[in-house]
Amino acid sequence: MTADDIQVTNFEIYLEIDGQAKVVIGVNCDTVSITNPKLDASSTQLDIADSREKVKSFVFDYAYLSADRTAQNYASQELIFEDLGSEVLEAAFGGYNACIFAYGQTGSGKTYTMMGDVQDVGLTPRILQGLFSRMDEAQSDPQSNVSCRVDVSYMEIYNERVRDLLRPSAAKKGQGLERYTLKVREHPKDGPYVQDLSRHIVKDNVSVQALLDRGNEKRITAATHYHDHSSRSHAIFTINFTQAKLEKDLPCETVSKIHLVDLAGSERANITDYDKDRLKEGANINKSLVTLGNVIKALANQSSNFAVSQENLSGSLMGSAPCLLSNSDLAARSASPVPRKKTGQLFVPYRDSVLTWLLKDSLGGNSKTFMIANISPSSIYYAETLNTLRYAQRTKSIINKPTVNEDSNVKLIRDLRGEIERLRQLLVTSHMAQSTRSLTDMDTGLVERLEENEAVAKSMLTSWLDKWQEAHDIMRASQHE
Repeated sequence: MTADDIQVTNFEIYLEIDGQAKVVIGVNCDTVSITNPKLDASSTQLDIADSREKVKSFVFDYAYLSADRTAQNYASQELIFEDLGSEVLEAAFGGYNACIFAYGQTGSGKTYTMMGDVQDVGLTPRILQGLFSRMDEAQSDPQSNVSCRVDVSYMEIYNERVRDLLRPSAAKKGQGLERYTLKVREHPKDGPYVQDLSRHIVKDNVSVQALLDRGNEKRITAATHYHDHSSRSHAIFTINFTQAKLEKDLPCETVSKIHLVDLAGSERANITDYDKDRLKEGANINKSLVTLGNVIKALANQSSNFAVSQENLSGSLMGSAPCLLSNSDLAARSASPVPRKKTGQLFVPYRDSVLTWLLKDSLGGNSKTFMIANISPSSIYYAETLNTLRYAQRTKSIINKPTVNEDSNVKLIRDLRGEIERLRQLLVTSHMAQSTRSLTDMDTGLVERLEENEAVAKSMLTSWLDKWQEAHDIMRASQHE
């Protein structure tokens, strides 16, 4: 999938006009083609011995053209949501984790794709609206017996530091951003997380959209030589969606985590810019994007090796995951080989940046992940766009292994119920085999084990119901605040 959602400033328009830029991108169904502007029909540089291809084509899961609203194949925000956002919602309601990245050079439309504007909202607001709409439908059905809970968090990563975008501002003048720096930890079971990151319970679409707007206002932006209001930080909006219901007196609870990510744009530092803060900022942005490129490279190689081994075993390749695309300014900087562990297994450098560490599970892990590559159709950005498409082609081979995130206690209750039923069947079989109705020593052991399991299952079920009721009380309290 790729998206050409373009939001350009007047500066960019003048740059392209003065440079006599041409459109070098073509989109046909799921294929993106890019024409080398130096090898067009009128070029005098074309040589018989020139090995460069005039037109390169790349095939993805989806390809969108959104640069010209008058074009016949123009892709609207609504279409992109129907293709991608709806899949994220299906994953969430199925109990899976999901993640969407917007990735591309500065000014290519990442923030517009994820957030949109007042007239045409983007993926994040549409996904939130769709989530609450489906929740209302499920909970209004008396036959469904479903209860849902949603809480959200919003963070930005700036200069390799994490800041909470939803925490009330309390810094005194002159304290800057240091006060808001949060630490990244890793739980042995649940994986990486941000310590002390605030989580906000939300009851409806209106309240969550207000939180989203509040966080967007706090994001760090700055004018660059590409864009007047470029996002200078990576922003991660996370939705924690919990569903619970009773089916035949058996509990079912799933917890889905949805990451909606707007990455900072990548561009080389301007050699005429002597602002040390800006140079440091750009270096940190590129560090995290280079690391992301190395992670993608390692995962792609890992998935390729796995697919080859499966082909050797079964004679057929395994299916690939949804297409993941990468960044424009990334390929040239990530050419260094990725290190391997001594065992020969490919090492994935998640911890080399805060961004990749926090999104470890979304990259090659337990998540249904989509990466949207935003590219410019202009010939001026040919090199950046080509690099993006090449990384997109590579990352398409990454294979994730998502699983349903079920509450471990609920799974244990279900397993106990299964064991109880098995013991009952054993007792029935034993009685049928006996000439008398008296209990044997084996029967007595089965009865004791059955009663013990029934008591444990009953206790765990009561505890689970109490926990869920407590969560609902918190929800109700928040609704009256």
